[in-house]
Amino acid sequence: MTPKVFIDGEVGTTGLQIRERLKDRSDIALVSIDVAQRKDVAARAEKLNGVDLVILCLPDDAAKEAVTLINNPAVKVIDASTAHRVADGWTFGFPEMDKSQRAAIAAASRVSNPGCWSTGAIALLRPLVTAGVMKPDYPVTINGISGYSGGGKAMITEFENTGDPTYTNVPYRIYGMDLTHKHVPEIQKYGMLKIRPFMAPSVGRYAQGMIVEVPLHLDVLKPGLKPADVHAVLKKAYEGERFVEVVSLEDSAKVKTLPPEDLNNTNRLKLFVFGKNDGGQARLVAQFDNLGKGASGAAVQNMNIMLGLPEAAGL
Repeated sequence: MTPKVFIDGEVGTTGLQIRERLKDRSDIALVSIDVAQRKDVAARAEKLNGVDLVILCLPDDAAKEAVTLINNPAVKVIDASTAHRVADGWTFGFPEMDKSQRAAIAAASRVSNPGCWSTGAIALLRPLVTAGVMKPDYPVTINGISGYSGGGKAMITEFENTGDPTYTNVPYRIYGMDLTHKHVPEIQKYGMLKIRPFMAPSVGRYAQGMIVEVPLHLDVLKPGLKPADVHAVLKKAYEGERFVEVVSLEDSAKVKTLPPEDLNNTNRLKLFVFGKNDGGQARLVAQFDNLGKGASGAAVQNMNIMLGLPEAAGL
């Protein structure tokens, strides 16, 4: 029997991208709600309880409310909001995070989709902690840049709608100056860090695409540690993965610039290690689409795993 899937919040940025990836698939039946009933609680509850899997593309409070409306124990849920990413009873939806994560997602009824910043940061950090190269109490700094689509409808309007009073034409800006970025708790938990990581995010004047960076003082981690050693750990961690690529040191050495938009509209994640062997430092970089592997692509990948479908279907 073809599994039925309902996207609650399909008109939002992430919801639209997920729907685009699913609309032509014959191995699922995509269920929608009438436009006039989107705010009708009873109508939404009927849809939420009448399908095999629900993908929540809602603000945090609305996502929490939607979960309370589901009383059918057979319904599986993927939440793309921040609401349940560190909550008990929810499985973190990053299949490549470690070798057991796919099986955990496949067995789960509640999966929290990772945030875009956390996807890049955890991909770089967790293997180093697991391998013992980085101690959990190392003071991690994370920086980078995302396209403005990562800020949702409000930020998209701010950068695109010249008739709106909030319109801005700045090419680049930093944000999160209060140091309370919403992805930090999940980065700390799933990055296996004891110390809260320092986040220094920024947004650029382009729609989508992302660079996440983690600078490392190698001699502080371990005397004599080389960039090649860090690269070897990452390469082993993601060996055989379809969507995560650890770029060779030789190819990384040829990189002169790294455009954040290169992997747009894909579910791919590229990891780079930059640095000279005698420099005592390394610059770890994750490149991906904040709306792809950082949001909608990841949700589709998780859906495939949870429904027992080919993992790369639609991706």
